[in-house]
Amino acid sequence: MSGLFFARLAVLEEGTPEYSDTRNTLIEMNMSLVRYAAGRFRSRGAEQMEDIVQVGMIGLIKAIDRFELAREVEFTSFAIPYIVGEIKRFFRDTTWAVHVPRRLQEARVQLARAGEELRSRLGRTPTDKELAELMSLSEDEVREARLASNGYNSASLDAALSTSEDGETALADFIGTDDHALELVEDFHALAPMIAALDERDRKIIHMRFVDELTQAQIGEHLGVSQMHVSRLLSRCLARLREGMLTTG
Repeated sequence: MSGLFFARLAVLEEGTPEYSDTRNTLIEMNMSLVRYAAGRFRSRGAEQMEDIVQVGMIGLIKAIDRFELAREVEFTSFAIPYIVGEIKRFFRDTTWAVHVPRRLQEARVQLARAGEELRSRLGRTPTDKELAELMSLSEDEVREARLASNGYNSASLDAALSTSEDGETALADFIGTDDHALELVEDFHALAPMIAALDERDRKIIHMRFVDELTQAQIGEHLGVSQMHVSRLLSRCLARLREGMLTTG
């Protein structure tokens, strides 16, 4: 069903009422994806669930704006990484170390949604004035909401922790090194739907270059094109994948 609306969205002019109506319909139709993704974080508590869903909606909107029907990939597979990535970014950025008024915490979530909507509509970073008009706030309140995001959670590495065997030890003793293997697993998981969204030739080029480890010249021989053309195609593919990783990461 979503495919019909994506096909319609592709031929409508951005900024028109028809475009907005179709886009909003797609958002409403796929809200279940946000609730599904948010369910993974239910252990964070009921109080945060509303914020989680709101932030997940930002990821859904990004996915809708970036999805292309011609990629022949299910929108569900395409959207989930965007939604989960946005929620993870929310947790990374909004663990409050100092008391921040609830109204500012809520305004920060609204600010993120308004910023994404205006960037999509205007094709550039919105000004505080434009954000304030959309959010029905003053410019000072917009700036205050942005500053509120600096209230990160923190703890001293010298903080004493009780243990059953040794009595007390420092928090720093429990901190290990980064496991880069786990980071790779997350990266591969995020890349999978993006690679699937490429057309067949681009997927073949990626496979030959990074799985078969062929040179660009060898790939050109397989495809019947010049090495320079392979270089341009590969650069375009990698740029698209890099943009996707930065968006969802």
